[in-house]
Amino acid sequence: MPPPCSRSTQFQYSNTSYILLGLLVEKLGRMPLADFIHQRVTGPSRLDHTLFPQGAEFPKPHAHGYTNQTLSGAIADTTHWNPSWGWAAGAMVSDLHDLKHWAKDVATGTLLSPATQAEREKFVTVPDFDGDGYGLGLFNTHGWIGHNGSLPGYESVTMYLPEQDATMVILLNTDVLHAGSEPSTLFANAITSIVTPDHVYQIPAEG
Repeated sequence: MPPPCSRSTQFQYSNTSYILLGLLVEKLGRMPLADFIHQRVTGPSRLDHTLFPQGAEFPKPHAHGYTNQTLSGAIADTTHWNPSWGWAAGAMVSDLHDLKHWAKDVATGTLLSPATQAEREKFVTVPDFDGDGYGLGLFNTHGWIGHNGSLPGYESVTMYLPEQDATMVILLNTDVLHAGSEPSTLFANAITSIVTPDHVYQIPAEG
């Protein structure tokens, strides 16, 4: 999901904002984005199995990914597709262990000042969103705070529930929609319906 527009008058899905943010980080940080992320994020958070790919590098072992985002709509194996096109909008590669650790860090702002974290938690109402809405790089759905992610063939959900000090990480090797919904959303909804019935993960299906 994308960040809201600056005036909070409407919500529009677009990864362009993250690309622009990456360019801004490089300009102000005076270094490549991958280096900045390592110095300020993955290093301090001890995410030793997380990388910002410069090409199609993909550490082994890994699952094969499958998508129908092809010219014909047929299912294709995306395992060796180059994810670097996503750049600041989501090209990073991680594993379950790192994301389990990262879920709490990103939700609670461990690496940030209290003032910056407070700004991130100013959630904006999103149409059809069954929850508190979207903040700065975070969304809140019934108490679960964090973010999802998707590139052709792969999806993730990385969330933290402060009320119960609970972490949920889901990694899938397909992004093929079911009835307009992301498979990661369906899994997260089903899991939370059972383990945290008072805090059920739900985000809108695609229109």
